[in-house]
Amino acid sequence: QVQLVESGGGLVQAGGSLRLSCAASGRTSKSYAMGWFRQAPGKEREFVAAISWSGGSTSYADSVKGRFTISRDNTKNTMYLQMNSLKPEDTARHYCAASNSFSYEVTADRYDYWGQGTQVTVST
Repeated sequence: QVQLVESGGGLVQAGGSLRLSCAASGRTSKSYAMGWFRQAPGKEREFVAAISWSGGSTSYADSVKGRFTISRDNTKNTMYLQMNSLKPEDTARHYCAASNSFSYEVTADRYDYWGQGTQVTVST
């Protein structure tokens, strides 16, 4: 089992930046691909970004490409999402997830563990 805890969310003005963190604990000796998803009120959960176990491969949703950067530090069992040039449409609860896969995954059903989420709110 792996436990995931997100942090770093908050309220920011449009054009601003935030960095989300996802700390993993538990069975972290195993290799996991990881990802970020988000869900706005009244909308389905959507893919944001994903990273392979090694960190060598990444994938982004078109809506965040060029603005967000996913990374991980396996020595600290932590994944990050640097979010720049934030827009009001980025407002959502952001979740980190871990998959028993080595390669990155872009669909929620490929993930085995989820955090509770952290709220990101972008004002105009």
